[in-house]
Amino acid sequence: MTADTVETGQQAISENADLLRFATAGSVDDGKSTLIGRLLLDSKAIFEDQLESVESTSKSRGYDYTDLALLTDGLRSEREQGITIDVAYRYFATPDRKFIIADTPGHVQYTRNMVTGASTADLGLVLVDARQGLTEQSRRHAVILSLLRVPHLVLAVNKMDLVDFSEDVFNDIHREFTSFATKLSIPDLEIIPISALQGDNVVTRSEKMEWYSGPTLMHHLEHVHVASDRDLVDVRFPVQYVVRPKSDEHHDYRGYGGQVAGGVLKPGDEVVVLPSGMTSTIEGIDLFDREIEEAYPPMSVTVRLADDVDVSRGDMIARVRNAPQPSQDIDAMVCWMTNEPLRPRQKLAIKHTTRTGRALIKDVQYRLDVNSLHRDQDTKELGLNEIGRVQLRTTVPLLCDPYSKNRTTGSFILIDEGTGKTVGAGMINSGS
Repeated sequence: MTADTVETGQQAISENADLLRFATAGSVDDGKSTLIGRLLLDSKAIFEDQLESVESTSKSRGYDYTDLALLTDGLRSEREQGITIDVAYRYFATPDRKFIIADTPGHVQYTRNMVTGASTADLGLVLVDARQGLTEQSRRHAVILSLLRVPHLVLAVNKMDLVDFSEDVFNDIHREFTSFATKLSIPDLEIIPISALQGDNVVTRSEKMEWYSGPTLMHHLEHVHVASDRDLVDVRFPVQYVVRPKSDEHHDYRGYGGQVAGGVLKPGDEVVVLPSGMTSTIEGIDLFDREIEEAYPPMSVTVRLADDVDVSRGDMIARVRNAPQPSQDIDAMVCWMTNEPLRPRQKLAIKHTTRTGRALIKDVQYRLDVNSLHRDQDTKELGLNEIGRVQLRTTVPLLCDPYSKNRTTGSFILIDEGTGKTVGAGMINSGS
């Protein structure tokens, strides 16, 4: 991989980096749903009849304000309790960028939902109530976002209107969280004082907090740089589907469809197909009905090879001199998502990128207390919503990287073979 190739890929990604995925988190009643409602309202992303319905419902409940949380709390149980339970995905756009929001729940018993929502996020947005300051849940969510290697974190100090927009209150929370964040892996941190209910510093700058000179929340979301977060050096292309149209127009066409998980692919590149080890060169790369000169994360493309080599779903195309080592003994952090505990000797199905197999739980090394970061080595099982370090042995070699290096090839899910339900999500530390 040459410096020119990386630079070309970065430039191409920057030109197309108009999508930001971000996940919200925080304690119950910190105002996550209200904030998202405010973002949707002020960015003109809701219809008039939706707003009229929310205003009508707010009035019928005796509120003297429009409850914007009703725009996102879609489940009946959420509306009745005034909390978020499931992960609610919302989409909106501004002239500068498109957004996908994962509104994740705050309760500890829904940790698995938060992990699901944040696993694909470019940015994590943690809310705290200015009156309460940092809580156990605030710290827990910051720890989980750090474990998930979400590269950007915003701490939004909400409800500043209820503390008279006090600079001292904000500075105290700022100092406390900054000190706590030094224990975590957070490459980029921004702390912003806001009032989601009144809209201060959400989309427009607040005249009531002139002491704050940083960006508004929307400005930061529109301009945070995410192009360089993706791995542009290590080529990883998990094959999802063998494309054989068998039509008169494309009688001899044979391509391999999938999503680029890392690196930059170009026609003429020498590649290896794993796990077979067969080598070839890229003859062409197709995107829908046209051929393109390069592909990079997270593009979904079809790759054509110059040689007729055996390639099937679950294989991976990589660079000859920079390929992942097939691993069957996996060391990983696992978030357990079901009531029946995870125990040693347990057998489960495993799905890694497009590859599936079976896994044996060899050992549970420790359970991580996500509030204190304490490692409980006396516990040899993981319960619902718990996270711990686990040793696995797989029946098929996984073509993996450490999660810290590549979030796609470094993650997997565990599946109960009896029910077909996803019961665990893993982040790979290493493999051998």
